[in-house]
Amino acid sequence: MPVSTTWRNLRKICNLHIFATPKLDANQYLRRSKVEQLLAGVRESSLIGEAIEIRQAAFKTTLSLISNTIFSIDLADSTHASEEFREIVQGIMEELGKPNFGDYFPIANLDLQGIRRRVAILFRKMMDLFDKMVDERMELRRMNDYISTDDFLDILLQLSHQGNSEKLDRNLIKHLILVDLVIGAIETTTSTLEWAMAELLQNPKVLQEARGELKQIIGEGNLVEESSITCLPYLQAIVKETMRLHPSFPLLLPRKAEADIEIHSFVIPKGTQLLINAWAIGRDPKFWEEPDLFRPERFIRSEMDVKGRDFGLIPFGGGRRICPGLPLAMRMLHLMLGGLIHSFDWKLENNITPESLDMKDKYGLFLHKAQPLRIIPISN
Repeated sequence: MPVSTTWRNLRKICNLHIFATPKLDANQYLRRSKVEQLLAGVRESSLIGEAIEIRQAAFKTTLSLISNTIFSIDLADSTHASEEFREIVQGIMEELGKPNFGDYFPIANLDLQGIRRRVAILFRKMMDLFDKMVDERMELRRMNDYISTDDFLDILLQLSHQGNSEKLDRNLIKHLILVDLVIGAIETTTSTLEWAMAELLQNPKVLQEARGELKQIIGEGNLVEESSITCLPYLQAIVKETMRLHPSFPLLLPRKAEADIEIHSFVIPKGTQLLINAWAIGRDPKFWEEPDLFRPERFIRSEMDVKGRDFGLIPFGGGRRICPGLPLAMRMLHLMLGGLIHSFDWKLENNITPESLDMKDKYGLFLHKAQPLRIIPISN
């Protein structure tokens, strides 16, 4: 969407009603509850020596959090519903991540590969699900004894009826929830957590260092709290290093040049679609020492952050289009990752060694591990 009144309004609504610090602080209990559920599920697997797929566990936890935040409904409560939702989301992302021949000939409106048709089917399935939720909520809101849930859907519906939210209609609400919040939040958090666990399993010394910090600061048997994150510099460094090597959006989201601009004697015409290669920037040997090695220590005593001010590390983008969900993502990642490595020992299944662990990635809109990480938890 071009920068406009509608775009600014949507941005303001997200920042004010879901990602603002007071709002996030007020919802700490919800994130704590979901992380406790995650750890409880992992503990059940540890008792029988069963391997878990980190991607699936992270997806279920994040879906549960986001759906409760938006709808006051746990879409991950049913295993079947969670799996169906995951298949739809991953299907959309896989299709959107494929090079589309028709994009090079937009005038002809070609869809020779059938990508647009398949995406339309997947979006329709998702929108049907959201339509049902919106209809049910609107029906409840018409009742005299209705008590607001104060979730994000209720806020959006309330704003849409106040008349001060330009063009905030039902269709815009659904697309905002689906693309910006549900897909963006779930897939980025899921892929980052999986890559972080994979790097830790491949680098046992780093894992040992992280567990030592957690044991010292948090204490054995205690849960990692959001208030403790600032006291865990090595855990923060692990998250940053993971995002450097494995940015969730390797090419970020497409931008468009608003005017002709010259960069290093190369003219980019107005209206050009621009892709920024955050993956290449994070591995640039001119900027990073030993760029292909996983070394969280490079961020210890470093002021470099992921908030868009340091252009060598921009997993969330930068400028006015920086990902609005950055504050929530960072809280969830540290809680989930810290909880998993503090509460359990881990080993690779099928006698896989750290040296032989497959670290290949899968091409697409999101940077996923080609082979899902399956590891066995061992209770402390």
